[in-house]
Amino acid sequence: MLSNLKTAQTILSWLLAISFVIGILILPQYVFAEDLDDEDTPQDLILKGDGKCTVCHDENSDNPILAIGKTKHGTTADHRTPTCTSCHGEGGDHEDTPHKAPMPQRAFGKKSVNPIEERNNTCLACHQGGKRMHWSGSTHANRDVACTSCHTIHTEQDKVRNRITQPEVCFNCHKEMRQLINRPYRHPIREGKVTCSDCHNPHGSAGPSKMVRDSINDTCYTCHMEKRGPFVYNHPPVQENCAICHNPHGTTAPNLLRTRSPFICQECHEPNTHPRQLRDTHWRLCKKYPRSRMPELPHTSSRQQYA
Repeated sequence: MLSNLKTAQTILSWLLAISFVIGILILPQYVFAEDLDDEDTPQDLILKGDGKCTVCHDENSDNPILAIGKTKHGTTADHRTPTCTSCHGEGGDHEDTPHKAPMPQRAFGKKSVNPIEERNNTCLACHQGGKRMHWSGSTHANRDVACTSCHTIHTEQDKVRNRITQPEVCFNCHKEMRQLINRPYRHPIREGKVTCSDCHNPHGSAGPSKMVRDSINDTCYTCHMEKRGPFVYNHPPVQENCAICHNPHGTTAPNLLRTRSPFICQECHEPNTHPRQLRDTHWRLCKKYPRSRMPELPHTSSRQQYA
């Protein structure tokens, strides 16, 4: 009995010694491995968790992204600021095989294979309400225009948000407007005093032609308040739509008229029956004929008839 107890103690002693030796040999390696992992983990440069992206996409790469730190999306003090994965999804194969350079889960460039609706929904996850509340029913949404067709995210200056460069972004699609703003009579669009978004909301609106107000006239009145009235004698086309007579994008006629006067008036008022013309003709007849011999004035007579 005593010999069995001594044998068990001896075996236990050997096991403790072996465990101690193994611990001495393995523990430093484990600690070293942890230190090595900490050293290999890339540091975040701008956004939280962007280290695994910026380790490849620095300013020397073909696709630099660090300029996002100079935009609203790089404001780290704002709790609403997204991360790389908020827009592009988790790295996945893109992170595991950087040399093959597969696309991330969501890409927004010209070579993106993601549907436009999916890309736009990524933006709308944060940018909802306000001026974008009518986006789902807007012309741009119905024609599959992507947010990144107009906006650039990883740049310090988004051209569409700059009053000077914004028209050039719009002219990429609305090419007919480029020649209109170069006509003699126009709004000061080229000088940056007036820009497209002053009148139009590209994200959609309740008014026609994506007007920022509910009607074209209300949009015009934001600057031309003296035209609102009320007046004693209102011209009905003016009350209906300013664009009936004026082309706000530019014309060759003064005052932004679509055609020169009196031709712009004669589009609605037939020259032979204009009230003013009848009064003028009647005045000429009074001077030419005595009242007793004045001929009857036909409604279709012209000025030249009695001139």
